[in-house]
Amino acid sequence: MTIIAIIFIALGLAMDAFAVSISSGAVSKKMQVKHAFLIAGFFGFFQAIMPLFGWLLANFAGHFLERFGHWIAFVLLVFIGAKMIYESFKMSDERDSNPLNIYVLFVMAIATSIDAFAVGITLSALKVQVLLPILIIGGITFGFSFVGTYIGKLFGHIFESKVEVFGGVILILIGIKVLVTHFL
Repeated sequence: MTIIAIIFIALGLAMDAFAVSISSGAVSKKMQVKHAFLIAGFFGFFQAIMPLFGWLLANFAGHFLERFGHWIAFVLLVFIGAKMIYESFKMSDERDSNPLNIYVLFVMAIATSIDAFAVGITLSALKVQVLLPILIIGGITFGFSFVGTYIGKLFGHIFESKVEVFGGVILILIGIKVLVTHFL
């Protein structure tokens, strides 16, 4: 897998954390730099650690993945992308909780990083070493989340669902590329 493909995967994965960061910035009345760092830190950390967990799990099931890895990668990436697109249309203003509360932030970070776990399985299936991807995924997510809090503070919920759709489309296209590349 090329570095460009890893960057595009990271961009796709960062979109849900970016969307949540935008809405967190929109609902937080007291958003400051330290709060943006806190939100970005949580999202970046969990987006980085979850692919590692998926990769480790997949390494225990190696023989199965060697035979069907390209199909698993395709299905997971398309499923995650489609889920992101679907969820972008059903977002609601259910954000009555404080996004700066550590418990709420922890739950949001876990929820937005589940798809990164599946990407870790995909990386293992494709025999990709995990260190560089998790650094890229975590770094890009941190940056997008940090910026997202300020976009949310300035513009509210205007961009939230569009970002989620963009991320979903990127993941679907990468899934299709993995499958097509395997058969060519």
